[in-house]
Order: sequence, then structure tokens, then C-alpha cells
Amino acid sequence: MTRQVKNMAVLFADISDSASLYQKLGDASARNIVNACLTAIAQVLPRYEGRLVKTIGDAVMCTFPTADLAVLAASEMQSLSTSAKLCDYPVMIHVGLHYGPALVEDSDVFGDTVNAAAYLTAVAMAEQILTTEAIESGLSAALKSCVRPIFHAVLKGNSEESTVYQVLWRTDNLDLTDVNLQSSKMIPGDMGSLLITLGRERVRIDQSHTSVTIGRADDCDLVINDKFASRQHLSIKLMRTNFYLIDHSINGTFVSLESGEEVHVLRGELLLDGSGQIYIGRSRAEPSSEIITFSRDRRSIYRV
Repeated sequence: MTRQVKNMAVLFADISDSASLYQKLGDASARNIVNACLTAIAQVLPRYEGRLVKTIGDAVMCTFPTADLAVLAASEMQSLSTSAKLCDYPVMIHVGLHYGPALVEDSDVFGDTVNAAAYLTAVAMAEQILTTEAIESGLSAALKSCVRPIFHAVLKGNSEESTVYQVLWRTDNLDLTDVNLQSSKMIPGDMGSLLITLGRERVRIDQSHTSVTIGRADDCDLVINDKFASRQHLSIKLMRTNFYLIDHSINGTFVSLESGEEVHVLRGELLLDGSGQIYIGRSRAEPSSEIITFSRDRRSIYRV
């Protein structure tokens, strides 16, 4: 195995709202469209000295030697998508990119530069390209006019606040929302993945495993043996950079937070932050042998 550290631009391009694509068209047809789209995106790479590292679900991960080449490639990917030339079905993509040192092992790439690019992809909306100060500072004078600061964030591997930039890839930006430069807009950072523990069982929720189901049914990720538990009692899902508990049950779910507060969630949802305990169908004041704990893992949500 060869291993070396190189400076490079890392780019992720992800198909937006692909879940609805599968719901509308069915698994086989949707997968054909996704594959066609990812193939079309990959065909952009040779024109900008890009290298396809791998596909991850409905996204591609690729690298470029310079900031200019990465921004130009990302812009062409978006242009292809919106002009309906990406594949035979209308799709939109969102893109994130970052420049910095990355660990190259054989043909794969790892490290905080990769995680930051993946994080920006998750934060980006459909038809949007988000990037960092490292890319902006490395752009040629001609391309610096094509980016603008819009957010602040703390990127993984950096304790200091940095600026997030939007790449203005359209030739006509008349509908572009003006940025209020007087307000400080800090977007949620990558605070790490979420660990869910029941007895000796532990499940990690991150980009590669975005949801967990809990209940009495045998096909749940964590099975609860309790008469107050519904068959599909609750799910915990990663949505962008946050984790939400969603209750589907008859008796509800009681969540004990770090503050000491207990919240009863019944056919609703709750943002899980920090750490705490989850009680199925009963309050923490009632005896229970099935207590679920949740806690943030310092490892990135976006490890790839």
C-alpha cells in the first residue's frame, strides 16, 4: 500500500433529493438515472485534470490539482445539470469543494480536507456550489470575481471560524439573493457523528449510515423487548448536520437531556444534541431495563 500526503482540491457532487426520485420512479428506473447522471458528471473531469476517486451512493468524489480547475469543473457540472443535458430525466445537484493536504492511499483519499468538502456538499442547496477560503485564496484574478462570501462556519480540523463562499456559476445572476454582509451567519458545523447504545449493542449514525430504527420488530436496527414499545417505535435520522429523533409509537418516547430536562415526544420529532438517555414508552421515573443512550462521537459525520 502506497501512502503520501498531497495538496489538492477535493470536490463532491451529489444528486439533490434523490430519495423522491426513487419514490416516483421505482428503484430500477431511478438507479439507471442516477448512474447516467454520475457518468455524465465524471465525463467533465478530463477537461480539468480531474480524477474520479469513487462514487458514494448518489454522489461522486473527485480531486483536482488547483483551485481554478476545481471551480471550473464544478461550474460545468452545474451548467450541464440545469440545461437538462446531464441525463434523460431532470435532476439537480449540489456541490462542495475544499483545498488542502489530503492523505492518498493507493487510489483513495482521506483526511480533514475530504471531510470539509463533504460537509459543504451537505450544507449546499440544489444548484449551489459552496467552497472555502482555501479555494478562494487560490483562485486566479479572473475567477475571484465568481465567488462571494455568504456564511461563516467552523470546519473540521480547524478550531477557528472561517468564511464559506458561494461560486456564482450562472452567466445570468439577476435572480441572485443579495447577501447581508452586516449580519454574522454561522451555519451548523460538523460536530461529529452520533452513537446510539443499547446494552452491548452500539450503532453509529453518519453519512454512510444515516438512520436507525428502534422497536420490537425483528427488522429494527435495535430491538427492544418491552411491552410498552411499538413494533416500529422510533427512528433517529441524520438531516444535513443534525440528528432528529422521530417518534412513531402509541406510548411515545421520553428523552432525558444533558440539562436534566425530560421531553415526551409523541408522533413528533426532537433535535438530539450533546448526550442523554432515551426511554421507550415510559418516563425515567418508572423502572425500565431498556435504556438507550445517545452521545456525539468526535469523529466526523462525513468520514469517507
